[in-house]
Amino acid sequence: MPEITVPSRSAIAPEHTWNTPSIFADTAAWEAAFARAAEHVSRLGRFRGQLAGGPASLADWLEEIQGVHRALGQVVVYASMCRAVDTTDQEAAARFDRARGLQAHALAAAAFAEPELIAIGFDTLRRWVRDEPRLAIYEHYVDRLERRQAHVRSPEVEELLGHLTDPFRTAAATHGILTDADLVFAQARATGQPEPIEVAQGNLGALLSHPDREVRRTSWESYADAHLAHRHAMANCIAAGVKQNVFLARARRYGSSLEAALEPNHIPLVVFHNLINTYRRHLSTWHRYWRIRRRALGYDRLHVYDRGAPLTRNRPRVPFAQAVDWIVRGMQPLGDEYVTVMRRGLLEERWVDIYPNKGKASGAFSTGTPGTYPFILMSYYDDIFGMSTLAHELGHSMHSYYSWQTQPLIYARYGLFLAEVASNFNQAMVRAHLLASQPDPDFQIAVIEEAMSNFHRYFLIMPTLARFELEIHERLERGQALTARDLIALMTDLFREAYGGEVEVDADRIGVTWAEFPTHLYSNFYVYQYATGIAGANALVDRILGGTARATDHYLAFLKAGGSAYPLDSLKRAGVDLSSPEPVERAFEVLSRLVDRLDRLLAGPH
Repeated sequence: MPEITVPSRSAIAPEHTWNTPSIFADTAAWEAAFARAAEHVSRLGRFRGQLAGGPASLADWLEEIQGVHRALGQVVVYASMCRAVDTTDQEAAARFDRARGLQAHALAAAAFAEPELIAIGFDTLRRWVRDEPRLAIYEHYVDRLERRQAHVRSPEVEELLGHLTDPFRTAAATHGILTDADLVFAQARATGQPEPIEVAQGNLGALLSHPDREVRRTSWESYADAHLAHRHAMANCIAAGVKQNVFLARARRYGSSLEAALEPNHIPLVVFHNLINTYRRHLSTWHRYWRIRRRALGYDRLHVYDRGAPLTRNRPRVPFAQAVDWIVRGMQPLGDEYVTVMRRGLLEERWVDIYPNKGKASGAFSTGTPGTYPFILMSYYDDIFGMSTLAHELGHSMHSYYSWQTQPLIYARYGLFLAEVASNFNQAMVRAHLLASQPDPDFQIAVIEEAMSNFHRYFLIMPTLARFELEIHERLERGQALTARDLIALMTDLFREAYGGEVEVDADRIGVTWAEFPTHLYSNFYVYQYATGIAGANALVDRILGGTARATDHYLAFLKAGGSAYPLDSLKRAGVDLSSPEPVERAFEVLSRLVDRLDRLLAGPH
């Protein structure tokens, strides 16, 4: 049975926290770096009107702005890390707010540049790129700018849009503060036990996979009810976030918010719609899984809080050190360099803030910037789900590591569409290793449960949220309002379809799921990329484990490419074409095989 208490931040041993002093020794050092970055930003204006002076002038500007981004990146990352580990720390919150404000100021100060570059003309820019060695790396940047030139506004409008960056974060920030710092969760209960159980962001996953159904039920209801209590405020935040997306899409002359999210990365709208249509065609696979789960648990009705109920009494205990070992073994096909870097980051360089504590931000994520380690925040419990989350975030961090090591700063960021491929790739590789190396039936069931939990989040929850996101954007684009009642009703209808009558739907509690994603739904069509990511990841794993010639080399080249190519092109070079529905179809085949295997295991002796 997993430990489910949540300690204070001060109770966490330093060796289990991430290595913030590797960025700045203390807050005084951060303040000094902030002042230097602010001074650097203040000098950007001297380049205004000068970029057409010739290739040397342009190269000077690009080097200057990249230097600003590098300095700001470290200032913002340090502040965000300090805030994330304790969202109730007001001083850390203030530093984070200042850092984001300076970042927005830098965007506004540099807003003149792209309109000036467009005015120079792209034939001239390409000639300069050929003639000036310092500009050679900017060929792809110039190509991207040419593709989106119709959506770049005048210097004055661009400056205004830059200034809007900071205030436009307010809705998401408010929702995040409510979720991470202000929600009060009722205590859960265990069957026959008088002592209540604390419910917190950091231990919810452990509670929802608890063997005691009463613990699961009361925890799930507590979590949902806390969000329902603030549903009107959170709905207002979501509405504000969507209005901001619609405003920005219109300000940049896109036809819709969806187009504004996809077109800058050269991703056709059909990629989004292929995903949703393929997902809906294969919902019967999910319905079959719910039937198998209900029968295995011996329930007349399966409830939402039973999604993580253990199907074996012998789930493996996986301490952090064991998780590291299994992940390293699972990733060994990528070569010694990959696993050496990863192991050193985990065990020596303190990339990971490992365990839950009160006030810690919900969920898990990888963060950092060129010049820092690729850090990970999570709330690890000693189970196979914690190991899977660690593997996922390590996929992001290793992607960042290779991108930062290989690419110049301008291409160091690889974009959301590619990010979820690398993270899900790691999970699938580790899972394949465990299924091949651990023959015990109970262990196999536990691994498949982890796989189904992962697929449930990325191949059911995320497509459902993507459909929800599309609908609420289209409603506002048509001039309709978004209220808490409307959002809950829409979300409930989408989940009824996803569960297909196989899962008992508690309308309000499942309907408030949108409120439980305080980051994702403010990132303008972020969530669909989880599903395309898991599809791309499984296709790449099949190539490597299936022995496709040079598949490993192609995958490592994909990691090293960062943002130096368009996302679909990067993936095609690695061996997967997400412009077609075929990888999504194949991912459903993987899911179906897992369901079949689970059914056989549950039917046999174990």
